[in-house]
Amino acid sequence: MEEQVTDALNKIPFTKKLLTIKGISEISLAGILGEAGDLSGFSHGNSLLRHAGLHLAEASSGKWKGQIIISKRGRSRLRRFLYLATMSLVMNNPEFKALHSHNVKVKKMKKMKSIMKLIGKLARIFVGIARRNETYCPDKFQPLSPLAA
Repeated sequence: MEEQVTDALNKIPFTKKLLTIKGISEISLAGILGEAGDLSGFSHGNSLLRHAGLHLAEASSGKWKGQIIISKRGRSRLRRFLYLATMSLVMNNPEFKALHSHNVKVKKMKKMKSIMKLIGKLARIFVGIARRNETYCPDKFQPLSPLAA
């Protein structure tokens, strides 16, 4: 089964560049591509999040203002694959690990909110690499400045 997944991924032009990101496995990338389709067709990473149902929505009416929540109006399996890929990156990728710890410790963000923020970052990275056909560069990841820490 894994050989078939690898063969299918080799036919897609930008997958080798997406797999250079440390922490992204072929199975998780295949799941994301299987649910989302061609990532180069998305105009921005936020449109991929909207497709997954991970964009923010607010229930309000008149003077009453409701909570801002994740809409969950999209592909649930795509949400799951993006979440699992982000968790793998937080564990294995030094840039994502540093950003998550910065969000939790310095910005005092809840852990799940930080993970959701990193899912958005991952979606923007994926769509950017797919559209521009460029390799992943950790230096472009916006490293934490010494003033922020």
